[in-house]
Amino acid sequence: MDWKDKLGAAFGMDVPTPEQIEAERAAERGTPRGDALQQQGRQTVHVVIERKGRAGKVATLVVDLVCDDTALKQLASELKQQLGVGGSARGGEILIQGDHRDRVMQLLRQRGFVVK
Repeated sequence: MDWKDKLGAAFGMDVPTPEQIEAERAAERGTPRGDALQQQGRQTVHVVIERKGRAGKVATLVVDLVCDDTALKQLASELKQQLGVGGSARGGEILIQGDHRDRVMQLLRQRGFVVK
């Protein structure tokens, strides 16, 4: 029990957990949380190229994905394996090392996503 819980208990207040806060925010936004594969065809994802903060090296970003972190990491892993490159996934974005814009768009369209 940390100090926030003790303070909330002392004043008779429930302190929400980070998971509860995120669920409330998702409900307010009206965005469904869940598997990336369940969102296919319902959302538009954008594929962009970025060079900032990478010492001039190019990275492909897939942004505007609405899913939980495990589904995001699974989708990122499948994309990285198909492309044979490295990358990461966090915060609703997938980062792919290198300029693979066309191939990423093609792979996402094959999975049923609407890609711009």
